[in-house]
Amino acid sequence: MMTKIAAMTLALALMAGPIGHIPVAAAAGQGESKPAADWLPVDQIRKGLMSAGYTEITKMEVDDGHWDGEGVKNGRRMKFEVDPKSGAILGEMEQ
Repeated sequence: MMTKIAAMTLALALMAGPIGHIPVAAAAGQGESKPAADWLPVDQIRKGLMSAGYTEITKMEVDDGHWDGEGVKNGRRMKFEVDPKSGAILGEMEQ
């Protein structure tokens, strides 16, 4: 079950290549293939996730008005949801 966590400020640190280029995929049935104009840039979302302890981001997609993704945090494979306007992690769970 997704756990709510407190909103956090995104750090604008340099990213050292472990995540590479991750295409933005459309969510099935949502008709969304790219983020809305008022969303933070995907690179800023990735940087925030890295600042929150993720060492690898393997998937990110637009889903029902937020980012859904997968990655590695503390050596564990995780799923996460991120608020597209604030960059706050809305929930995460181990896979």
